[in-house]
Amino acid sequence: MTEGNYLLPMTPSTTALITGATHGIGRATAFALGRAGYRVGVCSRTELKIGALVEELRGAGIEAAGHAGDVSQPGDVTAIVEHVSAALGEIGVLVNNAGVLIARPIGELTLEDWDVTMATNLRSLYLTTRLVLPGMRARRRGTIVNIASLAGRNGFVGGSAYSASKHAVLGFSRSLMLEVRKENVRVIAVCPGSVATGMLRDQAMLKPDPDRILRPEDVAASILHALTLPAGALVSELDIRPTNP
Repeated sequence: MTEGNYLLPMTPSTTALITGATHGIGRATAFALGRAGYRVGVCSRTELKIGALVEELRGAGIEAAGHAGDVSQPGDVTAIVEHVSAALGEIGVLVNNAGVLIARPIGELTLEDWDVTMATNLRSLYLTTRLVLPGMRARRRGTIVNIASLAGRNGFVGGSAYSASKHAVLGFSRSLMLEVRKENVRVIAVCPGSVATGMLRDQAMLKPDPDRILRPEDVAASILHALTLPAGALVSELDIRPTNP
């Protein structure tokens, strides 16, 4: 639905699915989109956390539904997409946010660390996108937002697995954007710098000043802004940095 060639986030016909939604950027994005009028579908691995988040969203007046699952597993992704679509309608916006950060020197990085990083940060994008994209193509409208990172452009000490996965997210996003934009489906790679989340605070090798880095709400607001661009405009990559680091 458009008005003056602008996409309207306030329309009740728009359902957004956000992965990794129970904390950090995902949680902030769920509330930002919900308050803007989107119906919000959420998922993460933990059923209790999903239930609590859905109740909070509904308590804020947001139409919401959620399903627990591991987005690196095909069966779980199918269950999530089917549940959210049945509860809220066809998915018009997909925010691929689920991610892990394991910052370790290469000599300490295990094969399991590598595989978990690639499964969560990269494999999940393919699995969710391949289920949601056909409906967007059929309707000739939709937006896929992939949460990458400035680490997808630059490396950092201890970031061999994480940075490699986010470089791959950018490659995935760039190629998919070129493939589907002719069908009025937009693909946006969002590249935040350091964000004050639990994922970052848990890393012994990384010690950013929490008062001088981005907040999850900063990233969520930027995502919402990108979604409200004119229907004929696409910002394919969005770098987000703190104003005064």
